[in-house]
Amino acid sequence: MEYKVIVEFDPDEKCWVTFVPSLDDISTWGRSKEEALSNTREAIEGYLEALKKEGLPLPPSRSVEIAEVVVAT
Repeated sequence: MEYKVIVEFDPDEKCWVTFVPSLDDISTWGRSKEEALSNTREAIEGYLEALKKEGLPLPPSRSVEIAEVVVAT
């Protein structure tokens, strides 16, 4: 299965943070983008395994789009 993942850099913590909107916004992080995505893969697998173990259905897929909003300051 394929999931959309939001990836952003946290300058305060100096790490990459990920969110998976289709799976209740599960989130993880890594010191590099690659580590964050690897950790995300493991988090997704664990989440899906827990759903299966509990006999729960997969959440419906959500459309994900990143949009820019300009705000006057």
